[in-house]
Amino acid sequence: MRPKLELLNGEMVNQIIEEAFAVLKDPGVRVMNDEALKLLAEAGADVNMETQIACIPESIVQHALETTPPEFYLYTLDGEPVVHYGGDSVQFDPCSTAVTILDSKTLEHRPPLTDDLVKFVKLVETIPQLDAQSTALICFDVVEEIADLYRLYVALNFMRKPIITGAFRKDTLWTMKEMLVAVVGGEAELVAKPVAVFDVCPSPPLKWSDLTCQNLIDCALAGIPSQLVSMPLAGATAPVTLTGAVIQHTAECMSGVTICQLAKEGAPIVWGGSPAAFDMREGTTPMGDIVTWMIDCAYIQVGKALNMPTNTYLGLSDSKVVDAQCGLESAGGTILAALVGVNMVSAAGMLDFESCQSYEKLVIDAEIIGMAKRLIAGIEARDEPMATTLIRKLGHEGAYLAEPHTLKWFKEELYIPSDVIDRSSLDGWKEKGSKTAFERAADRVEKLLATYQQPAISEELRIELRCITTSAARKFGMEELPPLPPN
Repeated sequence: MRPKLELLNGEMVNQIIEEAFAVLKDPGVRVMNDEALKLLAEAGADVNMETQIACIPESIVQHALETTPPEFYLYTLDGEPVVHYGGDSVQFDPCSTAVTILDSKTLEHRPPLTDDLVKFVKLVETIPQLDAQSTALICFDVVEEIADLYRLYVALNFMRKPIITGAFRKDTLWTMKEMLVAVVGGEAELVAKPVAVFDVCPSPPLKWSDLTCQNLIDCALAGIPSQLVSMPLAGATAPVTLTGAVIQHTAECMSGVTICQLAKEGAPIVWGGSPAAFDMREGTTPMGDIVTWMIDCAYIQVGKALNMPTNTYLGLSDSKVVDAQCGLESAGGTILAALVGVNMVSAAGMLDFESCQSYEKLVIDAEIIGMAKRLIAGIEARDEPMATTLIRKLGHEGAYLAEPHTLKWFKEELYIPSDVIDRSSLDGWKEKGSKTAFERAADRVEKLLATYQQPAISEELRIELRCITTSAARKFGMEELPPLPPN
């Protein structure tokens, strides 16, 4: 039996969906993109080109939901299907787009550079609990205009796992696609075996910017899976009630699914988001708040009711350092995400309201993810009868440690963490240096990096990727890219 969490009953789910349909009809959604407005108008929506508001009938949305694939796979760069979007499959990737990194020595937040991203990508490759990469850091040693595509360029030189990414401009998406096509060997190959998902973010409340809407359309036309990241802020840019925030999230995601399917019927798209419950004391957007977790779990339940693949940002911490608050927030969100059955959980490594990445938090989060995966694997009856025969055999002596049955099953039944988790005696802990969890995590980072093996991609491909990226950089006055460090 797999443990599962649901926060809404069936009647509430149905009402949320019904009210979202009603919201899309009135007041509708503001779409600041002419191509999307034209698609909506041609489909029968009531579109006001002056106000850029589209009132979308339920029938159009329903058809879009019906033509959206309920599942798809992401592939490694070697062509192996490793991530399943659909059903209750649960996978994890690091959180994206950090503008700072926690310096391991000074514990200060500083702008990331190319070397930091290379190290991060290598580390993710060596962590078995992480199923995908992400373009996790924005590098501040390149011009801002290529910040999105440069992250992908760096990652493609050092990764084999699939990647969660996204574009910050309309033109850069096509450069990013060009790099992906080069890596997999052709456009048809990229469509048949996608290696990347692109985040697309509506703006609360009920708006699509020209940029993100065009990215959504272009992904659909290119056959690249897109991932909705709706971000209602309960009490600020969305109703303060949890059902109200989920209804707004549902309407925003429905509008994205509709635009996507109008651009290309059958294009893969993921129901996702990064909402938060507005902190009335600090004016912040806490990702480690219990109410944020509840909104996330509820919208995932709605997405599943609509037969959609799902994504969420659960397992992040608002703490500024890797401390007790960081641990409790990361563990709570991660375990809830696993229990609700999110297909892709984007969170590992992230601190400070989705703005700072940490190598040490990343490896600690990997242990939390391992525990969460073990939890949802559930309890199985390994023998028949389950234990009576064995207990009678060993009787009152109980020498189970030496019993072949223990050797046969302990790796299946137990979750055995790395040295990041200390389970030694007090004396044993002292003998190992009395290290804190952060210090043990720092040691783990170095041990994992020592095992990294750079993928065997040809020098010709590396040169092609660099030429594509350099060409984009020169449009904005940057003649040369930072050198990539050796393996």
